[in-house]
Amino acid sequence: MQRDDLAYVGHMPDTARWIVGKVAGKSRSEFDADENLRLALVHLIPTLGESARRVSREFQGTHPGVPWKEMTGMRRKVVHDSLHVDYDIVWNVGAVRMPVLVS
Repeated sequence: MQRDDLAYVGHMPDTARWIVGKVAGKSRSEFDADENLRLALVHLIPTLGESARRVSREFQGTHPGVPWKEMTGMRRKVVHDSLHVDYDIVWNVGAVRMPVLVS
């Protein structure tokens, strides 16, 4: 395990729980109408994925139950380029996939 692993892994559960807590109980139309929530998720989901990417392979190997590959791919899924954000994917990650990850 590298020293930085704990720094990257340390904030990931809190970030995931924050995302789940903010989306919980909201409908898709409420999400679409809440620009602050959309912008927060567009920032936090890729940040979570980038943190997962920076965790060493050694650490990842000792925690095989964590979907590392899926998490590291989140940035590419959410932000295709600097001008286009796929809010269908943002909603799916925040409302469907993230709660499973947190549980």
